[in-house]
Amino acid sequence: MAAAQSHAPVPPPAEAESRGDSLLRLMLDKGLVPIEAANHSVAMVMQVKDKASDLVISAMNFLGVTYRRGGNSAEEGFDCSGFVRYIFQNSVGLVLPRRADEQAQASGLAPVSVDDLKPGDLVFFNTLRRAFSHVGIYIGDGKFIHSPRTGSAVRVEDMRKDYWVTRFNGGRRVQAVHSGAEPGTDAPRNPR
Repeated sequence: MAAAQSHAPVPPPAEAESRGDSLLRLMLDKGLVPIEAANHSVAMVMQVKDKASDLVISAMNFLGVTYRRGGNSAEEGFDCSGFVRYIFQNSVGLVLPRRADEQAQASGLAPVSVDDLKPGDLVFFNTLRRAFSHVGIYIGDGKFIHSPRTGSAVRVEDMRKDYWVTRFNGGRRVQAVHSGAEPGTDAPRNPR
């Protein structure tokens, strides 16, 4: 059935909803799928949607896992960068550097402004009086998921709260998650 749909154009948002594809409707409304993607095949849109949504869903499966400095797994606990690294490696197969500041500088990641964030983007904060000392994964609607600190656990937070607004350093987009291209390639950027 997927092969039969691979050449069909992406339906307009109202049509997508009437067909029962509420996730596609949400993606169109939130800008995860650019308007010009309406002329691309459903197969391409579904591939992009699946990668970004799989990553976010994967991250949400770890809500409540205890924070542990240097932690890299659900069994031992996660620190912020260990959590992000684990999610990206296990959901999209991308191995990121271990530390948050190294992740912010990694090749294959493109800077993205707070106004252009999409689910699956990395968000960085200055929480230790140095740039890019904390990282999380943007999940949409101004929220991100992260492993915050000792005595806490993986949770969702609102980036619009003053604490996060004043500490935001920037976002990074892994081109493979949103464009279908491999990291490090010259994937087209979304227009502003």
